[in-house]
Amino acid sequence: MGPGPSDVHPQVLAAQAKPTIGHLDPLFITMMDELKQLLQYAFQTRNEMTLAVSAPGSAGMETCFVNLLQPGDSVIVCRNGVFGERMRQNVVRCGATAITVDNAWGEPVSPAAVEQALKDHPEVKFVAFVHAETSTGALSDAKTLCALAKKYNCLSIVDAVTSLGGSELRVDDWGIDAIYAGSQKCLSCVPGLSPVSFSPAAVEVIKARTVPVQSWFLDQSLVMAYWSGGAKRSYHHTAPVNALYALHESLRLLAAEGLEQAWQRHNDMHQLLKTGLEPLGLNFVVAQESRLPQLNAVFIPEGVDDAAVRKQLLEDYNLEIGAGLGDLAGKAWRIGLMGYAAKRENVALCLQALQNVLVKSA
Repeated sequence: MGPGPSDVHPQVLAAQAKPTIGHLDPLFITMMDELKQLLQYAFQTRNEMTLAVSAPGSAGMETCFVNLLQPGDSVIVCRNGVFGERMRQNVVRCGATAITVDNAWGEPVSPAAVEQALKDHPEVKFVAFVHAETSTGALSDAKTLCALAKKYNCLSIVDAVTSLGGSELRVDDWGIDAIYAGSQKCLSCVPGLSPVSFSPAAVEVIKARTVPVQSWFLDQSLVMAYWSGGAKRSYHHTAPVNALYALHESLRLLAAEGLEQAWQRHNDMHQLLKTGLEPLGLNFVVAQESRLPQLNAVFIPEGVDDAAVRKQLLEDYNLEIGAGLGDLAGKAWRIGLMGYAAKRENVALCLQALQNVLVKSA
């Protein structure tokens, strides 16, 4: 019950154990077509360029930046935690200029501050932000931020690593241009894959590049023909066949539950956890209106040994919760309620274990 990877559904593990076949086998190609449709459902998009990058969420992030940005471009990067800063580093490595909009750790991205930056920098081409900041548990208003990007003729780049499958996310309705996620959070799949999706406007930017993408492996102009529908596909790389089996099954389970039902389940489990944490003296880092249901960051009580508590939870209860990152290191715990792990028995175990351990450490 940490910040990820989450528990993997037994059916997903079973799917991964199926016999490996060739990545150009007709059966595998049929599964890829189904996987693409399931990803489009999870993202709530009709984007033709929707696929799974054969690497974890960090590679999905890099995929979006290296394909869209060219040297000299200007990008507004919103930072309210660790992963906004990683976005900035990607921008710099692309030879582009990062214009940062900062909010305090635990706060969502401020639309007013983003709009002011857009007014101050008419040269900006992209607005990049983290929808669900895993380091703090803050959920930003992606719909409003993407509308602002459109208003100022910019494309949006969105990190949905922790939100996909766990919080409301509507790529087409909200006008998101480039988005990436991870397989190991609310999808409850094995780590190592990154779902991504590009709008038609983003695809046009990729096609109009005047300099080659700096990464051969992540160059989507080379991958497009592999993930395009139909039996004819050009070889790009050896796909992680068994990991894609697993992702297919995890997305099938999500579709069977229903996307909105999954969003509601995560919120219900958050409310249950919240009700039990507050009597233990554990206060949330993020205000209720901006709180991420699947990543619950709480302040560590005064005088409690962070590492000792987490060690005891793991050794005595086989329960993992996450440490704080960056500005919250040593100050907060991050309790995950992601995908298959977002269920009542896990909440009950977590609350009882925390109560027992905190009583001993008092």
